[in-house]
Amino acid sequence: MFDESLLDAPDRLVHADPRGLLRAAAGSGAQVRSAARGAAESPLARLTPEGRPGTVLHAGLGPQVPLLADLFEALAGDALRVATLRPGGPAADPGALTWALPRWVGPMDLLLITSPEGVEPGLSLLVEAAQRRGCSVVAVTPARSPLAEVVQYRRGLLLPLTDAPFQEPSGAQAAPGPAWALLTPLLLLGDRLGLFPAPDATLQLLADRLDLVAERCGPATRTRENPAKSLAAQFGATLPLLWSDGPLAGAVARHAQRTLTALAGRPALSAELPEALHVHAPLLSGDLAAATDPDDFFRDRVDEPAPLRPHILLFRDPPPNGAPGGLPSAADAARDLAFGRGVGLD
Repeated sequence: MFDESLLDAPDRLVHADPRGLLRAAAGSGAQVRSAARGAAESPLARLTPEGRPGTVLHAGLGPQVPLLADLFEALAGDALRVATLRPGGPAADPGALTWALPRWVGPMDLLLITSPEGVEPGLSLLVEAAQRRGCSVVAVTPARSPLAEVVQYRRGLLLPLTDAPFQEPSGAQAAPGPAWALLTPLLLLGDRLGLFPAPDATLQLLADRLDLVAERCGPATRTRENPAKSLAAQFGATLPLLWSDGPLAGAVARHAQRTLTALAGRPALSAELPEALHVHAPLLSGDLAAATDPDDFFRDRVDEPAPLRPHILLFRDPPPNGAPGGLPSAADAARDLAFGRGVGLD
């Protein structure tokens, strides 16, 4: 049961966060700056690309794996093929997982590996397999980890994982701040390879924006002035439907869905517009979960929990430079549908 009274009690809110997720989120901007600084001091700064890769493959553990694939696809568009290598194994323990290269992988392809600890034997074996195929390897992982040693031995490109100063571990793999330490060097790599524009100056602006969001959405800011707390209050008693309009918005919506599930333990659904108008329309027709039989005249209505209702959160890409604003879009249809069904939308 979600306790809304926590939202405007900063001390209690921090005490209710033993994993340090709030602190990790607040340090996102610092993580971007530290990771960009570390990348500038790594061999990435001396990299001289010899053409674009045919396919970019990504392997690792954690929410940054599907997020990175989504970001590369959204930023590069149709000019790049992206594939995510999913692990298999008899158990979820990192030591029991293995990754397999598709048969078609060869010298024209690029394998990206992200690992916060660099101790997964399956990822080290994946580096060996890629080297035998002539596939280039880039890894973001701690400099003295077993994975880093294998990457360097096999002449791959190691981008040492750089944490922000004074940043304490959050204890949660899906924590938002540490993910930026893994993503930032690879965004700079994409810029270096000419896959999409993501120069250091842009990432510094991103870090500044993350700082502003952390301040606006921090524990000390009251709910009526805090978008994050307002959404938490909305989602505490509803089923979040995360609808997106545009490729970058789609990446954000899917990552938000995974984060809500992994960190908050909340069910959430994501879909892209205009398809969402069709696939999620049945969810907008009324209560999603009736706690008791509505035909039971003698049921206890006092202790009956409130029915679960949907709430839509809409993500949109900004219009391209020079594109006229105000053009009709699926987002307008989404607002009309939500209004017509009496469903909340942010």
